Amino acid sequence: MKNGKITLALVDDHQIVIDGLMSLLKGHENFRFAFATTHPEEVIGKIGETPVDILLTDVMMPVLPGNQLAKQVKEKYPATKILALSMSGQGDVVNEMINDADIAGYVLKNIGKQELITALEKIAGGGIYFSEEVISELQRTSQRKKENVEAHLTTREIEIVRLIEKEYNNKQIAEALFISERTVETHRKNIFRKTSTNSVIGLVKYSYEHKLI
Repeated sequence: MKNGKITLALVDDHQIVIDGLMSLLKGHENFRFAFATTHPEEVIGKIGETPVDILLTDVMMPVLPGNQLAKQVKEKYPATKILALSMSGQGDVVNEMINDADIAGYVLKNIGKQELITALEKIAGGGIYFSEEVISELQRTSQRKKENVEAHLTTREIEIVRLIEKEYNNKQIAEALFISERTVETHRKNIFRKTSTNSVIGLVKYSYEHKLI
């Protein structure tokens, strides 16, 4: 911190997001911006010039995605905390940011000013902050993975599920996977049993909900 203020940096490939966030925090006594950029590849160099307490980074960015940037920042500047900003709270994406970059928080871009301030102050104080929506999605993702494990679908069965979703019939599946139609039929019966579904529509719905396709 400099002069008692939390030093922030912001990277997002949309200038309108940068303008909005900077306007939101403008004049707040606890924060100062070191820099803001739409070019993630510039961030490492800029932090080298001006140390940053918290980097707010978009997740889905061309050239250098948020998880890769965050990982680079943590490796080179471990004292810099990272708050991920995203339109999406998909559990797999959040887990990727947590596992790859040891982020301190993850919030959606639809949050209000007060929640953003709360997140920044908590992270600056050594805590972590995840939006309620993000936490709920993480819990749903964890539950889906648990159900997938309990279903014990094999790699072959998942391949068949994906072909069923593409409207392949048994003959086409057999040809695609170089197995007999009788084997395909056996796999289909096992898939329906394991997923507790009894129709193609039900199976496809299960597959989308459990991120199989």
